[in-house]
Amino acid sequence: MGSWSIGHWLIVLLVVVLVFGTKKLANIGKDVGSAVKGFKEGMQGSEQPPQQLQQNGQTIDAEARDKSQTRV
Repeated sequence: MGSWSIGHWLIVLLVVVLVFGTKKLANIGKDVGSAVKGFKEGMQGSEQPPQQLQQNGQTIDAEARDKSQTRV
């Protein structure tokens, strides 16, 4: 078994494209790229203050319940 030449890699690429399709491969590439970007941002630490969650001037109102009074 020898080393893989460029011809072998082209055949493998063709088979992968035929099995998965170009649209699915593009989606996988986007997902991997966003995961790597998120990982890099997470590794930078908390150098930047967290952003406040506010969209279109709307806020979310909710009540907090005391867990000690909750029945199981």
